Amino acid sequence: MTLFHFTGIKGAGMSSLAQILHDSVNEVQGSDVEKWFFTEDPLHDRKIPILLFDENNIKPGMTIIAGNAFPDSHPELVRAKELGLEVIRYHDFLGKYMEQFVSVAVTGSHGKTSTTGLLAHVLSGHSPTSYLIGDGTGSGPEDSEYFVFEACEYKRHFLAYEPDYAIMTNIDFDHPDYFKDLADVMDAFGEMALRVKKGLIACGDDKHLQKIQANVPVVYYGFDDSNDFAAKNISKTVEGSTFDVFVRNEFYHTFTIPLAGDHAILNSLGVIALCHYEGVKASVIQDRLTTFHGVKRRFTVTEKNDRIIVDDYAHHPTEIQATLQTAKQKYPDREIVAVFQPHTFTRTAALLKEFAESLASANHIYLCDIFGSAREKAGNLTISDLIDKIPGAKHLELDDMKALEEHGNAVYLFMGAGDVQKYMNEFKSRLEKRETA
Repeated sequence: MTLFHFTGIKGAGMSSLAQILHDSVNEVQGSDVEKWFFTEDPLHDRKIPILLFDENNIKPGMTIIAGNAFPDSHPELVRAKELGLEVIRYHDFLGKYMEQFVSVAVTGSHGKTSTTGLLAHVLSGHSPTSYLIGDGTGSGPEDSEYFVFEACEYKRHFLAYEPDYAIMTNIDFDHPDYFKDLADVMDAFGEMALRVKKGLIACGDDKHLQKIQANVPVVYYGFDDSNDFAAKNISKTVEGSTFDVFVRNEFYHTFTIPLAGDHAILNSLGVIALCHYEGVKASVIQDRLTTFHGVKRRFTVTEKNDRIIVDDYAHHPTEIQATLQTAKQKYPDREIVAVFQPHTFTRTAALLKEFAESLASANHIYLCDIFGSAREKAGNLTISDLIDKIPGAKHLELDDMKALEEHGNAVYLFMGAGDVQKYMNEFKSRLEKRETA
């Protein structure tokens, strides 16, 4: 039995892959920094050892899987080379591993994690399915037929994969620290499309995806009648959405999802199209759609003192708009309080105007200091530059959250990809103190 050692095991993809290898009866351990990350909880549940970074963790006979964030000069990787051990980068290992399954890559600028989670859940009702989700969730049943995984476009990492199928949700300009412009992003997705071996499922409502070219059939889904899979007769309630699916203009089935927002309908349509292609019964698809409860940090709701508190990963203007739309559908009678922490100086600078526009539909807007990345220099940009573009927006500081409490039974959206949760947790603890006072 191979012993796999993960250098950087708390990374979202790394944690998921470690869970998959453990579930499929391999010996797994890993190392990382001491700081707690939510991605490590499933590792502890499986009793996978998590060590602190140390070159002495590396022993003869191991296979080392290295997280993309760690250079070849990392002490563990240097020691592995000295011992003549195989060191494989995360995305290279994944590309090889998936060859034994019917593999489905889920990619796109937005909606990857939610769609991957939904597809894994639905397909699991049809046949055993291994899956790797970007929220740090993984599973590897021994007899899996399918392998569903989130494929990230950052630094073109997804070009390490040659999946049987791919679902592409949309193309948008993001990761400005790597991509030069929208054309550069489109070029990356174009390259990815050419690596797909059986079929490409793409959102036809996205004008950029309409230009995608592949060596396999391209099946389009969306709201527009021109799509191969089209959602029509849509009914939205606080409980979710119901819609008819037409396949090439012929009625196929009526589906109900317990999710709000147009993006949730589109994500479901992509899943329905893939499952239809693979011969999954409509009744199975509906049963599984009904029991899907979402993925981590994607509109995760808790209630305190009659306040709705939402934890959401939205960190791009398009995602913020989708989160606000979801909140308005689910809670039409409540005010929306948006608490947003921009993630990376480069993204904030590149999309400053778009961030201001996307937040404007909230009733009250609070902005936290920008969460920078180790990969970039801060420059002169501060959160004040965004505050100045949004009338009525306020700066929220961790030690002064009084103003936030005054909005009563509103919906509080805590959005961001950095550590916005510390603001959310501080808010919750202030409400608890008020309860016990």
